[in-house]
Amino acid sequence: MSLAETVDKIDSLTDEQRECIENCNEATEVCEWCADECLGDPDMEECARLCRDVADLTSLHARFMARGSEYSSTLAEACAEACEACAEECSNHDAEHCQVCAEVLPECAETCREMANA
Repeated sequence: MSLAETVDKIDSLTDEQRECIENCNEATEVCEWCADECLGDPDMEECARLCRDVADLTSLHARFMARGSEYSSTLAEACAEACEACAEECSNHDAEHCQVCAEVLPECAETCREMANA
């Protein structure tokens, strides 16, 4: 069973929450990949740091939403801000992993911001 199929089985989630969880999980994966690829390159240290922050925040936010945590909306705002900062940093680099991050993260930021304002 895929992660999306598992998320679909959580009856208490709205369609918007499901979308945000899926976006957060995708952001987690792409940022872990990007951070790993940036290791050892002094010019990529900020990129790696931001990607690690995003991976941790998006992973945590997805878990908070799945369990209906009352702190989810507070975390959603931090998640959106980190995604935006990381996307901006990654867009400055030509590496494929950075370009994928810069492409994926704005959508995650948008859905997280919607969750923060819900």
